[in-house]
Amino acid sequence: MENDETLIHQAQNGNDTAFDTILTRYKPLVKVKAKDYYLLGGDLEDLIQEGMIGLYKAVRDYSNSHNASFATFASLCVVRQIQTAIKAANRQKHMPLNSSLTLENDVAGQSSPETLVLGQEAFRDISDFIRNKLTGLENSVLMLHMDGKTHQQIGEELGKTKKSVDNTIQRIRKKIAAIRQ
Repeated sequence: MENDETLIHQAQNGNDTAFDTILTRYKPLVKVKAKDYYLLGGDLEDLIQEGMIGLYKAVRDYSNSHNASFATFASLCVVRQIQTAIKAANRQKHMPLNSSLTLENDVAGQSSPETLVLGQEAFRDISDFIRNKLTGLENSVLMLHMDGKTHQQIGEELGKTKKSVDNTIQRIRKKIAAIRQ
């Protein structure tokens, strides 16, 4: 069994098998963290989805030069993503989470091999979608949006208007809706 740092390095270099291994290994952590929170207008599945986004960011951003294990870093990223989603929902500045893409098909508490495979396939499809179906601008906007930035902040960072950012997010949602059908 490979250690986390090796798998993270491989995943950051495009190895989907290593990426899937990390997701499977840390999925229970996401579920445990999600159960500690309540989302107004959402459910546990929404919180798990947000936690998986946090895990995705942890894989993307981890560097072992920070003197922290991946497990510690992943836990922090998962909790921060869940907390950001809760704050956003409470402010009601963002669309409800039920309009977002479901990253997992797993029903809370179910871990059959069939369910795990479906969840891994869904996450792999999402990763492929992000890498292959989004334009450079759409990818940049999505990553900043997932980091919890407002449309205004995204626009300022990318040199775009708030309206342009909003239109880009709408295009991303349409592309997501198209692959969900």
